[in-house]
Amino acid sequence: MKPLPSLKELRDWLADNPAATKRDIARAFGVKGGARIDLKAMLRELQAEGALARRNPRGTGKLPPVTVLEVLAPDADGDLFARPVEWRGEGAAPRIQLQEQPGDPALGEGDRVLARLAPVRGPDHDYLGRIIRKLGTGPQRILGIFRREAQGGRIVPIDKGSDRFWQVSDTGGAEDGELVHAEPVSKGRFGPARAKVVERLGDPTAPKAVSLIAIHEHGIRDSFPEAVLAEADSAQPLPLGARRDLRDLPLMTIDPWDARDHDDAICAMPDPDPENPGGFILWVAIADVAAYVTPGSELDREARRRGNSTYFPDRVVPMLPDILSGDLCSLHEGVDRPCLALRMVIGEDGTKRSYEFCRAMMRSVASLTYEQAQASDEGRHDEATEPLADDLAALFGVYRALKSARARRQPLDLDLPERQIVLSEEGRVVSVAFKDRFDAHKLVEECMVLANVAAAETLREKGSALLYRVHEEPSPEKLEALRDLAQESGFTLAKGQVLKTRHFNALLAQAEGTEFDELINMATLRTMTQAYYAPQNFGHFGLALREYAHFTSPIRRYADLIVHRALISAHGWGEDGLGPSDIEHLDETAKQISEAERRSMAAERDTADRYLAAYLAERVGAEFDGRVSGVARFGVFVKLDETGADGLVPVRALGDEYFRHDPDAQVLEGERSGFRIGLGQRVRVKLAEAEPVTGGLALELLEVEGDAPPRRPGGRRKGGARRAVSRAHKAKAKSRKKLKRSRG
Repeated sequence: MKPLPSLKELRDWLADNPAATKRDIARAFGVKGGARIDLKAMLRELQAEGALARRNPRGTGKLPPVTVLEVLAPDADGDLFARPVEWRGEGAAPRIQLQEQPGDPALGEGDRVLARLAPVRGPDHDYLGRIIRKLGTGPQRILGIFRREAQGGRIVPIDKGSDRFWQVSDTGGAEDGELVHAEPVSKGRFGPARAKVVERLGDPTAPKAVSLIAIHEHGIRDSFPEAVLAEADSAQPLPLGARRDLRDLPLMTIDPWDARDHDDAICAMPDPDPENPGGFILWVAIADVAAYVTPGSELDREARRRGNSTYFPDRVVPMLPDILSGDLCSLHEGVDRPCLALRMVIGEDGTKRSYEFCRAMMRSVASLTYEQAQASDEGRHDEATEPLADDLAALFGVYRALKSARARRQPLDLDLPERQIVLSEEGRVVSVAFKDRFDAHKLVEECMVLANVAAAETLREKGSALLYRVHEEPSPEKLEALRDLAQESGFTLAKGQVLKTRHFNALLAQAEGTEFDELINMATLRTMTQAYYAPQNFGHFGLALREYAHFTSPIRRYADLIVHRALISAHGWGEDGLGPSDIEHLDETAKQISEAERRSMAAERDTADRYLAAYLAERVGAEFDGRVSGVARFGVFVKLDETGADGLVPVRALGDEYFRHDPDAQVLEGERSGFRIGLGQRVRVKLAEAEPVTGGLALELLEVEGDAPPRRPGGRRKGGARRAVSRAHKAKAKSRKKLKRSRG
């Protein structure tokens, strides 16, 4: 009996015999008797990936009346489009609009369907498709390291929570040790799971490969379609036209030294009105992205899909092509730029007395860094700030007025240092430090908060649809857990009343300067809910504001672009405002961009973890001080003081006994020794392992609050830390998925 053909042999034969039936296939390969059952299983795999149903028997470049399609992301109008899973004709694959009928399954991007097609001459599609049945979700994306073996090889996923591997016969030419992108071809119910390499991504340890891993792992869109680039390339600088001319104002940008775009500018001057003694006039000007990215355009569709820009230490994946984000929309020094500007009259006590929006043209007088602005406030001027000394003094005067208003409002006052990873030109980690935080940072933040509130108030007063930035109150369960932790640390959190941010600030003030300072700040942050976008206003708890919208960063956030369009429509400034489709699909847009934001945050966090692991890999065996930042049944997480990196001390390394996990008290306790380790304790650890590809750190516990823990006889088991790190990542991934589902 002939051996069964491989999947690759079947695909190659089907490519030459597209009209073949299953009987033809069995006859061609001499498959008889019981082997037909195995052949059918292989053909089902090919059907699942569309290798049979999608073939075009005529070879004319047209699609057959029934074919397998891959669903694309909804367009700006919410319509669903699809493309054939395989296209063998000339030119671009036909575009198919799906006609959804009552009772059809819910579909998402990447899903595969069997559909009946009818050719049409639509403005943006070639076929109409009616769904026959859903074949399943799109192929699972596997990102991993290819390891060559005698019969092909295997892929070891880099996913932190995965401990499985995939066998590979179709290697796609991958070399041993390469980072590859693969798709499964079988799930391994009756044998090992199998996959095929679809893309080679190069050396995973190469400089700047770290962010590439996160981009692929989290599905970040990092290349623009040709139609989007063509639309961006056709953009031209805009004339003054009917805009208000603000080019004589001393508007300036103040950003980090490595800022990749400049979308907000500010200036201030004392208010000459005798009715407002000690007050100021504050201008906030924001790049007019809406003038270039109009509703329903290719640029708009792509920006909505991306939701926001994603920032990594070595690169940025922008929401808009660079010709817009880095040039025409960016408020560069000395060039005319269209903007939406806000003039506010501020009282000496920081009260916003009046304000008005306008559509304008501006010209930035300077592009300053936070360090330059701060030095100016401290009397140290350079060539750029010397001519602007009075203008900067007025801005810091505004800040001090707004600071008093903030103190009355009492938004949540967390003190959590921001980590900064510095890379060499080659992409290697040079240093890891914590960013300095100046009054200059707070100045810009307070101006932006004020502008965002004004945008939300204006649109609410005008009855306009918009997207609010929503931050809801913490859940009762999380509040109770924080209250218990505070009590154990010797502090109190108010009880028996509706908690406001001032109550949390009172707790933070109690902990300030004590050994529990960082612990209480971290625990308070974890108590908070995650902010999101919504067409309904539920307030912003953390900022202690009744209404809040994002208006100040339209180059990098789609939500801000929606608010800009709403302001344009509400004021009658042009035809490029909020369109009917924008309004109709606000709910979908809010959900989509909220999810995109979470995806970007996860990618940025994972990239930082991997860079830190690479940085620390050369220091395995070194000792570090830190604090217990998390407790789980499989071990304790420790945040290292020096870098802010999180590592795991696996429970098996604590001692050769059973450790009982108390999730409420956040402690692990040895059943025999009574040794306890819990959240917030100061520890000294040794770095046992660092895995740059996954970002995992395994630690050994040396001291707890200055005392050595009881030692296990016989030392540490080989491989225990690695297995525990894998379990920890699995648990983290599972909890993130649960949280994602609970938040919709």
